[in-house]
Amino acid sequence: MKFPLQKLRQAVDEPFVFEEEVNISELEGMNNDIRRITPVHVKGQAITRGNDITVTFSIDGEMVLPCARTLVDVTYPFHIEAMELFNLSPYHTEEGDDEVHPVDGEMLDLTPYIKENVQLEIPTRVFSNDDEAHDEAPQEGKGWQVLSEEPEETKVDPRMAKLQSLFNDEKNE
Repeated sequence: MKFPLQKLRQAVDEPFVFEEEVNISELEGMNNDIRRITPVHVKGQAITRGNDITVTFSIDGEMVLPCARTLVDVTYPFHIEAMELFNLSPYHTEEGDDEVHPVDGEMLDLTPYIKENVQLEIPTRVFSNDDEAHDEAPQEGKGWQVLSEEPEETKVDPRMAKLQSLFNDEKNE
């Protein structure tokens, strides 16, 4: 999602409005939990004041993540509100000002900032709501198996059997 700086400079009295579908499928290959991501819908506006450009935008989309319990695919819809600040001045330095991004060349590329905001939106864990998905989950593997949560019969140590019979007699009375 690139914008020519000339268009942004021309929109002085009113904001430059944009709306577009952006493909950010490169996030699937990165070291994160995203299995699939649909093209995201980006809508926003850019306001230019001198050498400063303020871009406010929203990102809507869906990503597929693994369930934390069963590892089945879980669709996670998201909506992100973001604001990025840019400076056109060649004399602008980044020292101490991490919030303002310099613009190199004659194009403002918003795609890296869209990707960054989506990556920040990835939840640490998602859970599948589908009970059938639990049946699809593997029940055992190499060196592990799923244990049931059903309580086992309590077995009494034979050395304490006489003591247990006293407790049972008290309950019956």
